[in-house]
Amino acid sequence: MRVVLAEDLFLLRDGLVRLLQAHGFEIAAAVESGPELAAALAELDPDVAVVDVRLPPTHTDEGLQCALDARRQRPGLPVLVLSQHVEQLYARELLADGSGGVGYLLKDRVFDAEQFVDAVRRVAAGGTAMDPQVIQQLLARRSGDDRPLARLTPREREVLELMAQGRSNAAIAGKLVVTERAIAKHTANIFAKLGLEVSDDDNRRVLAVLAHLDHGR
Repeated sequence: MRVVLAEDLFLLRDGLVRLLQAHGFEIAAAVESGPELAAALAELDPDVAVVDVRLPPTHTDEGLQCALDARRQRPGLPVLVLSQHVEQLYARELLADGSGGVGYLLKDRVFDAEQFVDAVRRVAAGGTAMDPQVIQQLLARRSGDDRPLARLTPREREVLELMAQGRSNAAIAGKLVVTERAIAKHTANIFAKLGLEVSDDDNRRVLAVLAHLDHGR
C-alpha cells in the first residue's frame, strides 16, 4: 500500500514514516509543504494520503486544501487528515462529497500505533475514520430540543458515535458487550428517528448521519 505523507515537523514525519513502514506500508513520498504535497499527489497516485492540516507556506489549512484539490482531480482518493485541534469546518469539508475514503484524527492518536495504523488502513479501503472528539462535537452541536438528535436514547447516541467512527455493527456489539442483533435494532431506530434511509453501505450510512447532524435540515 503506497502512502504519501505530509508533515512539516521533521521528528514527527520521520516517526510516522518508520511506523508505517514497520506495518508494511510503502512510503511513496514524505514531504513538508503544500506545494510538495500537491506535486506528490498529482505525480505518484498513492493508495492513501496522510496529511497534516497546517503546512507551509501558509500554515493555515494548506494541507487540507491540497488534499481536497487532489480528491477533485481523482474522486475518492483516500485522505486521512491529522490536526492538532478539532476544527468542525475541516470535518465538514472532508465529508462534503460523500464519496468516502476520508478520516480526521487528532495528532494525539498517532501515539496509539494500533489505532493510527487501523485508521490508515480503513481510509485506504474506502471507509471512514473520524476522531471520537470530532464526533462528540458534531453531536453536541445538534443536541438541542428542536433537533432530531434529541429523540435518540442515551444508548442510541452511544451507538451513533461508534457508527460515525466507522465501526461495523459487529465491532460496536463487541465494544458495548451486547449482541449484534441488538445493535442492528438500535441502528434501525437511529435512522428512523433521524429520517434517514437505511443502507447496507456502512460508509455511506456514516457519512449521511454526519452530514445530517452537522448541517441540519
